[in-house]
Amino acid sequence: MTAIVDYGVGNLFSLKCSFAAIGEEAKVTSDENTIRNADRIVLPGVGAFEDAAKKLENSGLSGVIREQVALGKPLLGICLGMQLLFDKSYEYGEHAGLGLIPGVIRPISDVIPKGLKIPHMGWNSLIFGKEKHPLFKYINENDYVYFVHSYYASECVQSVIASTNYGALLTAAAARENVLGCQFHPEKSGDVGLAILKAFCEMKEGKIC
Repeated sequence: MTAIVDYGVGNLFSLKCSFAAIGEEAKVTSDENTIRNADRIVLPGVGAFEDAAKKLENSGLSGVIREQVALGKPLLGICLGMQLLFDKSYEYGEHAGLGLIPGVIRPISDVIPKGLKIPHMGWNSLIFGKEKHPLFKYINENDYVYFVHSYYASECVQSVIASTNYGALLTAAAARENVLGCQFHPEKSGDVGLAILKAFCEMKEGKIC
């Protein structure tokens, strides 16, 4: 069973429907015991980093997530949920993240050419690292996924497992052992996104990469 963490931020219904489409039981939950009993955890998120980080901390679930990650349980952060996995964000100030993947979140306006629209919204292809990560076992390099973001993960080269080109190379996905993150939305990325979620569901407890 996959626990989709409900802390007041995220497109939870679409995610649950995506897991149902691949035959995976998923529960939208804010219950600590349900998260502990799950086989894997998904941390969604949309909106502003500071607000989401505060809601996650105030819910008491940040500690549960850290606890379960330390036990080797697979965790997938999606969009803002991925950004929360990093050390900190510079979105309207400086705000601490979960610190599960080394790196920081910075505005894409720092690196993309002037004139490109912000947020980066739409379909872009994936560029894999030197080795294809298990999260992408069912898809191919250059497959397209759906993005909506104005910030990106930086200073995390050792953890990048996929990039995308939007006037500059931006982190599309990152991983550190059993902690994974997708800047794009698998639940909005059609068959490619479902294939990524399927691969995630096949990951077992312990170090993944």
